[in-house]
Amino acid sequence: MSDNFSTFHTLHTGESPLILCNVWDGGSARMMRSLGAKAIATTSAGLAWALGVADGNKLPAGLLLGAAANIVRIVPDLPVSIDMEAGYSDDPAAVADLARRIVATGVVGVNIEDGAGTPELLAEKIKAIRAAVGPGLFINARTDVYLRGLAPVGERATEVVRRGAIYAAAGASGLFPAGVTDPLEIKHIVTGVNLPLNVMARPGLLPAAELGKLGVKRLSAGSALTEHIWGRVASLAGPFLADGISDPICADAMPYGQVNALMAGGQG
Repeated sequence: MSDNFSTFHTLHTGESPLILCNVWDGGSARMMRSLGAKAIATTSAGLAWALGVADGNKLPAGLLLGAAANIVRIVPDLPVSIDMEAGYSDDPAAVADLARRIVATGVVGVNIEDGAGTPELLAEKIKAIRAAVGPGLFINARTDVYLRGLAPVGERATEVVRRGAIYAAAGASGLFPAGVTDPLEIKHIVTGVNLPLNVMARPGLLPAAELGKLGVKRLSAGSALTEHIWGRVASLAGPFLADGISDPICADAMPYGQVNALMAGGQG
């Protein structure tokens, strides 16, 4: 494995979770590196929105691959993981081919989700990816049991454990039950699945230090930062379009020179 492949795996083994402020383009990746990020991962929603596409397996492969290559170019010193949603196909061979092309850009990890599909289908996709790219790629298997309510309340953690075992057997490197927040349910999943557990920022989620005590190995911002930015821009741009008053859109901004220096400096 290259240094970034092995580094990314190692980052999932510490007592404290790997914290990822998910990015949506090269500029946001450069910013996160400047703030001390140990690795870079995309938000599928934020990346799609930045390209003018809706989230939900609608992003053309060419746009995804172009974004991946650009992010790797900007932060070649950091491990980069790309969210490939559900692989943009129900054909495991096609998903594996896309994963192979993503890895060719320099990416060392992917997220792939079950969504509304069956766990057996995701397992077949994971097997195909693993066969196509070998053992180095970190395959983070996301399950939408919580986000989509795929099991009754009170039974979701058990369903995640069931799916996690299927994904582990297929060759997954990590498990991501997006949306789980209850500490007892998190602990149940950690105990029941022999994979590094990834949780996502949600209201009421424990801080990273407490999550680490439960055994969580990765904490992702998901689309939260991007949603915040879109909301903030809309709240400023709407009134500016209506009245043209400049002061609000100029207040609390990162100075032009600081942003430009960030984009001009360092690697990439």
